[in-house]
This record gives sequence, C-alpha cells and structure tokens, in this order.
Amino acid sequence: MSPQQRPMTPFEWGLLLLLSVLWGGSFFFVGMAVKQLPPFTIVALRVSIAAALLWLTAPATGLSPQNMRAQIGPLLVLGLLNNAIPFTLIVWGQTHLASGLASILNASTPVITVVAAHFLTTTERLNARKIAGALFGLIGVAAMIAPDLAHGLRQDLLAELAILGAALAYALSSLYGRRFRAAGLAPIDVAAGQMTASSLMLLPLALIVDRPWSLPAPSLEVASAVLGLAALSTALAYVVYFRILAGAGATNVVLVTLLAPATSVLLGAFSLGEHLAPRDFLGLLLIATGLALIDGRPVQATARKLACFRQLGPLRGRAKPN
Repeated sequence: MSPQQRPMTPFEWGLLLLLSVLWGGSFFFVGMAVKQLPPFTIVALRVSIAAALLWLTAPATGLSPQNMRAQIGPLLVLGLLNNAIPFTLIVWGQTHLASGLASILNASTPVITVVAAHFLTTTERLNARKIAGALFGLIGVAAMIAPDLAHGLRQDLLAELAILGAALAYALSSLYGRRFRAAGLAPIDVAAGQMTASSLMLLPLALIVDRPWSLPAPSLEVASAVLGLAALSTALAYVVYFRILAGAGATNVVLVTLLAPATSVLLGAFSLGEHLAPRDFLGLLLIATGLALIDGRPVQATARKLACFRQLGPLRGRAKPN
C-alpha cells in the first residue's frame, strides 16, 4: 500500500498532533507579536531565523545546496507565494482579528485549492464530492464574514479578506510547488530554498518600511513569541511535516488542516483572552465538513459502516433464539 493510502501508525498520529499544535500555535505567536512589532518586521524575522535554523541542521537533514542552484528562479516564486505574501497578509490581518478566527479562515486553504486545481490543472478536476465540500467550505467562510460585509469595507472585513488572500496564495503555491519533485529537489531542499528566498525579499522591505532600529525594544514576552514563531511554528514544523509526508503521504498530512484551528482557538481563549462569536464556530463546523468531504475518507468510512450494518440486519433477522 502506498504512503498516501495506508493508515497512519500511532507514532505518525502523534507527529500529526504535534504539527497541528506547531502550526496552530503560529497564530498564537503572531497574536502576541503584533502587540509591539509591525508586520514586515515580524515576518522578516520569522523567515530569516527559520532559514538560518534549517541551514544549521543541514548535516542532519541532508540539505543539498547543489540541488537548489538550478531552481533559484522557481524557489523565488515559491518563496513569494508560500511565505512572503501569506505570512504578511496573516500578520497584518491579525492586527485586527483574533488568532482563532484567523486560523479558522486560513483553514479554507484546501477548499480554495481544489477549486483552483480544477481551473489550473488538467489532472485534478472537480467531482460531485469535491463540489459539495467546496460549497460547505465557502458557506462556512460566508457565515463568518457576511455580517462585516454588510457594513462595508471596514478594518475587520479587510483583515478577514487578507486572511482569505493568504489562503489563496497557499493554494496557488501548493499547485506551483509540485514541479520540484520532478526537478529532483528533496522536500527539505524546497523548504530551505523558499525560506531563504523569502528572507531576501522581506528583510529589505522590513528595513525600508518599518525601520526596526527606530522601534522600542520588544518585551521578553514578544521576543520569545517571535523566536517560537520562527523556531517552532516554521523550522521545526517543516521538519515534522516532511517526516509525516515521507512516511504517511500527502493525503494523510493534510488532515492537520482540521486540527490546527482547534489549537489556535484554545490558545487564543486561554492565553490571549480572545472570544469568538457563535458564527465563527458555525463557520469552523461548515469548513471542517467541507474538508472532510474533499478528503473523502470520512465519507468512505461511513459508507462502509452503513454497508456492514445493512448486511448484518438480515443475518440478525434469520438468527434463531436460544
């Protein structure tokens, strides 16, 4: 059985839960950092520290600079789509939104991905199940942003649209990033390459726009949040992600999208004092339903159980009493 199809081991489930905490925690760390630091500075520190850590671990991870040289251009594009644009949009969005809400909106990424793949690829067409999943996801997003949409382009709505823009960038990057396997780049090479590329883009922007040397020194709490964002939610998260990808495959690792919002909501509620509206939880339920339909496995498992139940029914009816 291929990695994409086989069930995950208990160890891989543990790694998946760890990854959901790491990625869900990124919204928590950003929620702390935006209290004192501007967006470009936060994102530039995130990618540059993460890139440095990935290069420092090269002997252990098998990072190969030689393989990257021929793909410098594509890695720059991937760094723009997968790091620079979405990270910046999410951080700016979180200057106006709770971390849990940002995470829920970002969970629409797989929904946007299947729609984009239908129009941008010839191999991943929409079917009835994916269309139903996409509709559930889009209705979930609408449930969260419709009240703000009714009041015009206020800051909260613009922030929500920024998070959705980040989800679109992630969707496009996932489609674009598939070329690297054919080019012979290992996943860790792609991770380090895109982080390095986005660092080269964002560090000059942070220096020009934010002029970080003129900012007040951040508190220890905020500095720790930035370090956690870079080291835990970016560098370590990529290592865990690629470990799951190598063992259990891409189909299994995408399940993290269902788990990460729960981590963000809990961390935001208990540590940042955030409170979400009932419509946000409704949106999370609808998006989770859409993701389950797109993934397909919950539907298939339910169908198998119903089939078994129907088969057992006649057998129980024919059974003789003792």
